[in-house]
Amino acid sequence: MKILYQLNSKIKDLKPYEPLKGDFRIRLDANESFLSLPTNVMTEILDTLVQTDFNRYPDSLALNSCRAFAAYYGVNPELVTAGNGSDELISVLISTFLMKGDTVVTLSPDFTMYRFYSSLVEVRCIEVVKKSNFTVDVDELITVVNQTSAKMILFSNPCNPTSLGLTREEVRKIINSVSALVVLDEAYMDFWDQSLLQEADQYDNLVILRTCSKAIGLAALRIGFAVANETITSAIRAVKSPYNVNTLTQSAASVILSNSEILKEASNQIVCSRILLSQQLENLLKRKPNRFVLFPSCTNFVFLRLNDAKSVYEQLLLKGIAVRFMGDCLRITAGAPQENTELITALEQIL
Repeated sequence: MKILYQLNSKIKDLKPYEPLKGDFRIRLDANESFLSLPTNVMTEILDTLVQTDFNRYPDSLALNSCRAFAAYYGVNPELVTAGNGSDELISVLISTFLMKGDTVVTLSPDFTMYRFYSSLVEVRCIEVVKKSNFTVDVDELITVVNQTSAKMILFSNPCNPTSLGLTREEVRKIINSVSALVVLDEAYMDFWDQSLLQEADQYDNLVILRTCSKAIGLAALRIGFAVANETITSAIRAVKSPYNVNTLTQSAASVILSNSEILKEASNQIVCSRILLSQQLENLLKRKPNRFVLFPSCTNFVFLRLNDAKSVYEQLLLKGIAVRFMGDCLRITAGAPQENTELITALEQIL
């Protein structure tokens, strides 16, 4: 057969993202919340389902969801834009706020989708490598951005996957020292206290991203938010797809975001789980000296460095426990107390 069309070079070798498949009894690999939604909240969500006009398009700006998000976090709803997960918002920002040939700076290691979307829109992506302990040299980052005339800086804080974070003062220094647009991905900030969300409208070069997939427990529904000043918010709303968040997701998000006490309690439970898991790992390290390095965490997961990370990862899978394998490191989501205990027991046997 005569070949009339061929894929272009930037996509011809790409493979679809495939999360870990298999029937594992404990899943600690995707940083999801281990908490299910309370029955009364589920009932409220189902009530909205009955009232949905399925023959109508969703609200293009997801106004009710944005208002509920703004009320929960104490920000101006006029500065909030909803997305089909914060992942979509990352794609929109890179593809529309940058021109072909522009430079974007990110960190390494960090969320891999930053580099992926940059490659698709053919912008130059420079990675500033973190120190051996995964901390960030803020002055080096600023220097690289200014010397390369970068148009955007994009990084997660706290960081996925390292579990470490930059303080407000450090992030403010970055924002005030560059002319680039700073895209601050605060997907895990519900588990820490260094957010700049309340200050988003004070800068002309800042966008803050938030997700409902972690502390809020709506990973299945895919919704995230961008918060920025009026000018940037208007631009994001103009370039995003008109009906990017479906009606069912909007309704469910509005309900759960309106239950502030439930959300705060859920965040507290997840943080307590991570603290307990960290303590259990520290105790394990006392029994297995120098067996791994445990990094301090301000997220809902922990990060370990091991010489035999792949072997440990594979042996955990054989025991029905899934974690995330990342080179010489393992990223482990804080689970329910029993899940954490079973993980520690399995690790002790393996190590």
